Parts: sequence; structure tokens; C-alpha cells
Amino acid sequence: MDENTKVQSEPKNEQYSLNDDRRVKVLSPGQLVAKRFFRNRLAVTGLVILLLMFVFSFVGGLVSPYKQDQKFYRTEGQAKDYAGVLYNDEFRYYAADTESFTGPVQAQSLLHFMRGEKDFTYDAVKYEVNKISDDYFSVYSKGKLIGIASKELVTSSVSNDKFSFDFTYEALEAFSNKSKKFSADSKAYTIDADGIIFDNNGKEYAYVSKYIVKAIMNDVFFTRDFKTKLLSAIEAGEKSFKYTDDKGIEAEYILSFDASKNTTNVKQEIATTVFDTYSSPSKKHWLGTDRNGMDMLTRLMYGGRVSLIIGFIVVIIETVLGVILGGISGYFGGWIDNLIMRIVDIFYCIPMMPLVIILGAAMDAANLDSKIRMLYLMLILGFLGWPGIARMVRGQILSLREQEFMTATEACGISVPRRIFKHLIPNVIPQLIVIMTMGLGNTIIMEATLSFLGLGVRFPFASWGNIINDVNDTFVLTNYWFIWIPAGVLLLATVLAFNIVGDGLRDAFDPKMKR
Repeated sequence: MDENTKVQSEPKNEQYSLNDDRRVKVLSPGQLVAKRFFRNRLAVTGLVILLLMFVFSFVGGLVSPYKQDQKFYRTEGQAKDYAGVLYNDEFRYYAADTESFTGPVQAQSLLHFMRGEKDFTYDAVKYEVNKISDDYFSVYSKGKLIGIASKELVTSSVSNDKFSFDFTYEALEAFSNKSKKFSADSKAYTIDADGIIFDNNGKEYAYVSKYIVKAIMNDVFFTRDFKTKLLSAIEAGEKSFKYTDDKGIEAEYILSFDASKNTTNVKQEIATTVFDTYSSPSKKHWLGTDRNGMDMLTRLMYGGRVSLIIGFIVVIIETVLGVILGGISGYFGGWIDNLIMRIVDIFYCIPMMPLVIILGAAMDAANLDSKIRMLYLMLILGFLGWPGIARMVRGQILSLREQEFMTATEACGISVPRRIFKHLIPNVIPQLIVIMTMGLGNTIIMEATLSFLGLGVRFPFASWGNIINDVNDTFVLTNYWFIWIPAGVLLLATVLAFNIVGDGLRDAFDPKMKR
């Protein structure tokens, strides 16, 4: 090889002399961890999913046009039982004031009335039957009226009050005899051929009819006008009719005849404003609405925010307690180590889920505000979850405190707190980061479980757990997929992403991993 060729090849050889091993040596520990992490495509995928979840939960809630507790309504016709109409084809009995018109006497009087007999004797007492028409007769004893029987009924047009015997008797007598006037209770009345009774001022007061119209609700009173239209519709065989009351409210009334009971059931269908419950996905609500008429997409955004915030705060509480107690235990050893480890053993023996359920029920009984309840939930979960971190930190510090750099810190006169938190704890941070990352997923699952059981985050706050709680009804579970599938997918993706990122960080912090 000549001299010129040798010179030209030197730059090229120099370019390739900076191999991979030499480049790694100039990287800082943090850069090295980041490089290893981002080489892991699965871990990067998990990180991207987490970033999307954070954007969806924290940014999405800001840009959403709705609030998490904003309710939407719709107008629909609701049919409810309103009244029952019975066509009376049986005699009804009325006893005169201060007179005894017992059941046996009523039965005997009806029997002789059907036979066409004008008198009968019962229990050594003689009774007279006075037939007025086929639907009405009166009964006397010793020349004194003791009662009447009629298929026609006297009904008030202005109230639900019942009439006195005197008024009922005189009204039925006038109607049967086709009289136009009668007096009762010292008042004068007029009655027309249709049985409508007017008082002395010319106002409708009552009417005589074989129909019994009874409201389902005791506080509902039917006007004469409504009853007239109702009975006309029944006699005409109509299935429904519309009526506008004196308040201007129009409603449709649906009629259904029950032949076995000889009654007509009346249902009122009126336009009512109700919650827009379980509406299907649309342009207005991309994921529909829940059982309270709230936008599902907005609830998912705010629910993710709550779930993530609870997860991070709980993990921070666990880490702070675990690092402090584990660091003190591992560094000092002796009786301090034994005391803290026995406390850790006690916490390990506590049944976490039953205890949290009991505390949740206690908060229900105390009727705590939703914000206070959520704060207590974070404190409880954080306070019960620190022992695992404390034990890991203690184990790491037990091995680190015997190394040369700790001997050097002691020789330099560095204070004990500075030795622990400046020189020991930073060497535990890689393991802490991995445990915290994976613990986030577990905490979110725990919160979702409690909220699903109704013991976690409560209305009006949303979390992915209490959103899924809406499907504790089998009908909702099978018919309204948009209520639970999106929340379940988000919950699954977030927890899975945290675990993938934690696994990737563990590999990145591993010094034995191939570079």
C-alpha cells in the first residue's frame, strides 16, 4: 500500500474507531437508562398509551363542552294508570239515617224484588218492597223508609265527597220518576233527563249514572266534563281520546276493556320531561348518556382524571412512608430495625380489602361529602400500602451501608440524615421507580373495585370504577354496551401500560442488561 492510500484511509479508520462501547462510557447514568428504555419498543408503546390517557383525562375535560355532573333531558310520552271505570250492573244499598238495613234484610228484599213480591217477613218483622223501576227499589218497615237499592249511582261533580242518604234518595226518586225538581237537606235542586243535577244557582252539582269512575290516586278529582268525554269514548268503543284540562294541559288517555272484571282501565299519556337516560351514541353525545342522563365521554374524561390522581397520591403516600421507615430501619438496625419490622408484619396481617370495605361502609353511614370521602380513601389506601416499600428499602440499605462509599461518608463526618437521604436513598431510587410504576396500576384497580362496590368515589365525582358500577343490572349490561365497555377498555389499557412501563424501567435499570 502506498503512502497516499495510507493517508486517505486514516480518517476513515478514525471515524469507525469510536465504537459502541466507548460511546456508552461517555453517557451519564440517566442517559444510559433512557437509552435502554427507549430501545424497548413495548415499553415505549406503554409510555405512549399513558401519555394519551393523561391527555384524554386532563386536557379532554378542559375542552369538553359539558361538565361531569351536567344532566340532559328529553321529552317523552309516559303512560301511567290513571283511573278505572266500572259499569255497575249490581244493586247497591243505602241505609236510612238511624235505621237498620242489614245484609240479610238486603238479600231478602232483593230476592222478593226479583220475584215481584211487594212484602215479606224476616225475623218476625214485616217489610215492604216498593219497586220504582227495574234498577231501583225502596224498602219500608212499619210504614217507615229504612233503605233503598239502586244500580244508578249519585256522584259529585265538584268534589269527592259522599252525599247524605236524604240527598241520594231524593235524587234517585226524581231521576226514576223523571221529575225535574227535588229538595234534600233543606235545599232545592233541579235534574235534567240525563241525570245531571244543578243547585239553586244553576251550577252543576252532581249526576246520576251507572258508571263508577275511580281515580288511581286519591288526590285526583275528575270533572264532569272529563267524565262525560270518558264515558262517551267508552260507549263508542274507542281505544283512546284526548282531553285538555282547565289548566291547558293536553293529555291522551288510552282505554283498555277487561271483560273478566267488566271494567275499563284508563291510562294517561302525557308529555313529560325526564332524564335522557341511556341514549345511544349520537353527534351530541359520542358515547351516549348514562342512567343519570350525563354525557358518557365527559364522564370518562373526568373519571380518568380522578382515577389517575388517586393512583399517584396513594403511591406517593406509600413511598414517603416506606422510604422513611425502611431507611431508618435499614441504617440503624438493632432494636429500631426489629420494632419497625414488627410493625410491618402487623400491617401485612391486616386484611386490606375487608378493612377498606368496612371503612367505606362507615363513611356511607356518616354521609360524608364526596370530596372528604375521596381524601379519606386516598389516605386509607396510602397508609395501608407502605409496608412492601419499607421492606424493599430496608433490604437495599442493609447491603449498601457496608460498602466503601458509606465508610467514606462516616469518615468525612457527614450527618446521619444526610448519609441516609443523600447517599443511600438515591441508590434505591431505580427500584423505587419500578415499584411505584407497577403500584400505580394496582392502586387504580383497587380504587375501581371499591367504586364498583359503591364504597369508593361517589357521585357527583366520576371514576372509571363507579362508571362501570352502572352495569350491576343485567339488562343494562346486555343492552347498553357503551356504558361499560369504554370505561373497561380505558381501565385495562391504563393498568396494562403502567405495568409495561414498569417492566421496561426494570430492564433499563438492570446493569447486567446487554447494552
